[in-house]
Amino acid sequence: MAETKVKATPSASNSAKKSSSKKTTPKADGATGTVKQPDPVLPPTHDQQPESNAPRATSPAEPQFPKETYMAWYEQMQLMRKFEEKAGQLYGQQKIKGFCHLYIGQEACVAGAVSALEKGDKWITAYRDHAHPLALGTSPNAIMAELYAKATGCSKGKGGSMHMFDKEVNFVGGHGIVGGQVPMGAGLAFAEKYNKTGKLCICYMGDGAVRQGALHEAFNMAMLWKLPVIFVVENNGYAMGTSVQRTSNVTELYHIGRGYDMPSEPVNGMNVEDIHDAVARAAERARAGEGPTFLEFKTYRYKGHSMSDPAKYRTKEELEDYRSRDAIESVRHTILTHNMATEEELAAIDEKIKAQVLESVEFAENSPFPTADELYKDVYVQQDYPYIRD
Repeated sequence: MAETKVKATPSASNSAKKSSSKKTTPKADGATGTVKQPDPVLPPTHDQQPESNAPRATSPAEPQFPKETYMAWYEQMQLMRKFEEKAGQLYGQQKIKGFCHLYIGQEACVAGAVSALEKGDKWITAYRDHAHPLALGTSPNAIMAELYAKATGCSKGKGGSMHMFDKEVNFVGGHGIVGGQVPMGAGLAFAEKYNKTGKLCICYMGDGAVRQGALHEAFNMAMLWKLPVIFVVENNGYAMGTSVQRTSNVTELYHIGRGYDMPSEPVNGMNVEDIHDAVARAAERARAGEGPTFLEFKTYRYKGHSMSDPAKYRTKEELEDYRSRDAIESVRHTILTHNMATEEELAAIDEKIKAQVLESVEFAENSPFPTADELYKDVYVQQDYPYIRD
């Protein structure tokens, strides 16, 4: 079966920009340049009960973007969701081993950014990294094979779940050291500025990473040198399993960027339209030479921190409350309500994705493991490095 790569079309991105330009632009704080917007509801923790009047992810009265954009979002997010559901199942069967951190529930955080950015922009994230390359166009076969630790994987079977890379789509990796990718993201942006490419880097991190000192060093240098980087914290409220309220005096994480006079704002991470708009604004600033932006995507993961986490620190009621705001269902509702596609057409997309996922499993199952001579490859740039010993 031929593979299908899901990518946002340039026309969708351009049309989205036109649609965004019709909106009233939020005013910026004169002292800091920070865009002021109402704070989305922070994901509740086990210290808080979900508010009965908390907003749900419902479709807008009028679509904010063209049909092509909504259809691309739906297909991208469904591919992420179904691929990871299968990965979780395979992990339970011990086909996939080691660590495995699923992204289920957070798909809008990637889909909305892909449609807002350009080909050639660099992407870097932490170890919850399956969804990013999928949305950028990496073959599901290569990602599943990497989960299986097979030689045909996108990191040649040497990285596994936490260390996906794909140079062809400018995905510069998942990184296992908490916060370690933040200064690397600033470095990638420095290279883009130095080489005058007009491109930028978007650097994702989890809410636990904002406690790392490397983040503050990177923020300071990024602002000092006005680097074209978008820093994104995906705040699902719990880091590994402890609520933000129990680990920090600053619970509105975007405020951290303001300590460096960095334009910073909260974004409803369960709404793909809001994600697109926020990233598009940040990208415009970066490409204009105005430096970095810090975005706090207030999102929620439906699974535990990793496959070994039973997530007993939250209630079933809280989980169901956030499932009712699911970004995929919201986009689906928009598509159907505004006659962009029929139920049958969406079902056909679902079937195509199901086939893609099953094909990726078959590909991984039939692929070979790396051979012993791969052990010392891709470690040093110098092929005849003299200190390697058998």
